[in-house]
Amino acid sequence: MATIEQPVATATGDAAVVGGQPTSEWTRRWKRFLRNRLAVVSLAFIIVVAVVALASPLIAPYGYATIHRGQELLPSFTEGFLMGTDPLGRDVFSRLVYSIRTALFIAIAAELISLAVAFVVGLVAGYKGGKYDQILMAGTDVMYAFPGYLFAVLLVAVMGRSTWAIILALSIASWVGQSRLLRAQIMRLKTMEYVEAGRSMGAGGWTLVMRYMVPNALGPVLVTVSFGIPANMLAESGLAILGLGVAPPTPSLGAMIIDGYAYVLNHPHLIAWPTIIFIAIMIAFTFVGDGVRDAFDVDET
Repeated sequence: MATIEQPVATATGDAAVVGGQPTSEWTRRWKRFLRNRLAVVSLAFIIVVAVVALASPLIAPYGYATIHRGQELLPSFTEGFLMGTDPLGRDVFSRLVYSIRTALFIAIAAELISLAVAFVVGLVAGYKGGKYDQILMAGTDVMYAFPGYLFAVLLVAVMGRSTWAIILALSIASWVGQSRLLRAQIMRLKTMEYVEAGRSMGAGGWTLVMRYMVPNALGPVLVTVSFGIPANMLAESGLAILGLGVAPPTPSLGAMIIDGYAYVLNHPHLIAWPTIIFIAIMIAFTFVGDGVRDAFDVDET
């Protein structure tokens, strides 16, 4: 009677054998992500949005600060102005395209800086332990005591309404949770048998961390990144509502929403278009985050 060959995972969790062929763990995660159709569609939407943001100078028919005198507050689908114009006669579609680029740039840059700081703190604290862990975790506890969003508001108020000031404020306010997560992952992984085997064969600390620990700790970190980017977008929009967003005339989704609110009754297109796009992007990132979380769910491995 023929036997059915079962998948066998390696001790490191980096690969599995399926049907006699080795399959990397990342390939398995990716296939699991692809089974979530909603997450795949959302990822495709985000990619399209990112391409639009990168190509905004080519896609936008006008500059985001170009004023068309005598063309103020035109409704949507007016000839030459797909989404109408704002009170200054600026094309809403052009400003929306550029505002998407601003929002994504701020959100992704802030998340990357936050992740870099979290990696340094989490890796050192988790691997070194002892006094290093105590000092670094004491610093994270101090940061954790401050409400992250309030801390970002204070930083932007002090540093000014520049794009990089907002990025720095958001990254400083959000690295604490990721560093704690990474520290916990490293502390768990450094006691695993395959790490001990690498250490017994003479592998140095850097090799142990970068070759054996970091790849196996990336799953939960990627989940936090997938949710962190929309959280940064929401925080940037909140700063704009408080009057602390990017300085005009640079457009942002939050600024367009709050500026259009004053005309919501007579000219709803000013608030409708940026709100629809903002909500769509946030929902898409949420679904992608759910898909990534399911792909790295240890209960399904």
